Amino acid sequence: MRIGNEWFDAVTEETVADRVLSSLAHGCGGRIVTPNVDILRLASGQSRRAAEVRGFLADATLVVADGMPLIWASRLAGTPLPERVTGSGLIWTLSAALGRARRSIYVLGGKPFPHPRGGDPGDSGGLDAEPSLDGSELAAATLAASCPGLEIAGHCAPAFGFDRDPETYGAVLDDVADSKPDFIFAGLGFPRQERVISDLRRELPETWFLGCGAAIGFVAGQNRRAPSWMQRSGLEWAHRLAQEPGRLAGRYLAHDAPYAMRLLATAAARRL
Repeated sequence: MRIGNEWFDAVTEETVADRVLSSLAHGCGGRIVTPNVDILRLASGQSRRAAEVRGFLADATLVVADGMPLIWASRLAGTPLPERVTGSGLIWTLSAALGRARRSIYVLGGKPFPHPRGGDPGDSGGLDAEPSLDGSELAAATLAASCPGLEIAGHCAPAFGFDRDPETYGAVLDDVADSKPDFIFAGLGFPRQERVISDLRRELPETWFLGCGAAIGFVAGQNRRAPSWMQRSGLEWAHRLAQEPGRLAGRYLAHDAPYAMRLLATAAARRL
């Protein structure tokens, strides 16, 4: 289905999982991109960044709608998508399906936990020492415990800005590539996670990838997702805005909201 200037796959979460398992059985990898209003707005521009975003979408095997305004637009246009498909939902649906097939995942993202009591990260001794797990390890452990048969090939919660240091960035990519997972959940924020996926795809052509944003933090318990009623009513953005007003107010209110209104109006006009 076409929404704005981009094509979306009319699929459910379960359909996505079936597609991934079928492709893995045939030795084929792929990439899932989950555009929301913000990503669709970015892709509609004329800047270099817009061209980069369109490149991510063009490289995707599956493009699914993460955002109720996109679902509403598809309905107004008379070509309704079956459901909203989010990275936060897919991480569970895919992990369960991959577990049933005894496949492996790599969890890349989540917040690095500081060492307990502000001590030296290299010091693990003493009576006061406590085990500390970063977001990727917590999420991996949670998924493994909840999805029987799921194998954890590896996990990493790189520090913010790791991609700006060539040596650190290369070490992270090498660790992921060496683990040869069947599926990689990359929750590093957009567009960083998509750039990392693009680099890794060349090394792992038989692996599937999902840029899942904050989903790893949700699974790890480091962040709290909006209540179900806010998700269903298209108000998840308000929950996130309340959590990070300084970072998100300008983007959501000044840019995304006007774009969403134009998107809905255009969809209705197209149907008429």
